[in-house]
Amino acid sequence: MPLLYVYFAIIFPRNYPKWAILLWCFFLGLGVDMFSNTPGMAAAALTLTGAVQPYLLELFVPRDATDNIKSSAASLGTSKFLTMATILVVLYCLTYFSLEAFTFFNWLQWLMNIGGSAVVTILLIMTIETIRK
Repeated sequence: MPLLYVYFAIIFPRNYPKWAILLWCFFLGLGVDMFSNTPGMAAAALTLTGAVQPYLLELFVPRDATDNIKSSAASLGTSKFLTMATILVVLYCLTYFSLEAFTFFNWLQWLMNIGGSAVVTILLIMTIETIRK
């Protein structure tokens, strides 16, 4: 299942306020929850992703970069953006599917959900980044 709305949490610029990122991610997750009948799971997972994104972006942005640099493959480089996006997408999928399953009884299905959704989402994000250049 592609979870493309995670891309919204990935592309926030460097100087964007952290509280605003959390609010945007929470309300986007809440909107996804309302339309997909998943009570609070997407909101919680996307809020966690939004909380981690600014700190992860600081690791990948060059020190001499401007304060308003955007998180994209064009500004960070394809390999750095791919690494950052992969970490955030896997974090989101891990949180989302752990909350959905709420048990590790069927751990193989849990791992397949995380892996499959992460791979499809990363492929779609990189396709969008390629078109966006």
